[in-house]
Amino acid sequence: MAKGDDIQERLIDFAVRIIKLCDSLPKTQGGRHVAGQLLRCGTSPAPNYGEARGAESRNDFVHKLGVVLKELNESGIWLEIIKRSEMLALNIIEPIGTQCGELSKIISSSIRTVGKKD
Repeated sequence: MAKGDDIQERLIDFAVRIIKLCDSLPKTQGGRHVAGQLLRCGTSPAPNYGEARGAESRNDFVHKLGVVLKELNESGIWLEIIKRSEMLALNIIEPIGTQCGELSKIISSSIRTVGKKD
């Protein structure tokens, strides 16, 4: 497995879970709105990470990882909105929220690590 493949796989798994979660949201005005927002930000970290892996420089890599982190952070907020509005049961929403937090920590750590290298 190439360096970064494991994170790429985890981000793809996260995107798939987001798609399934969005499909299960209520078909109300609020549910559709949240689903659309979460679908956009929750599925973008995986392809953006793929772009980062092909970065042309260290600065480009860090910038693209920053985009991944921003999208994960936005996803986390939408997941919290779903949780607080009780659109889905806690046993459905909490595991994906935990996964989002873990991925955010991994990407943040990668940004810090690359930024320290000279």
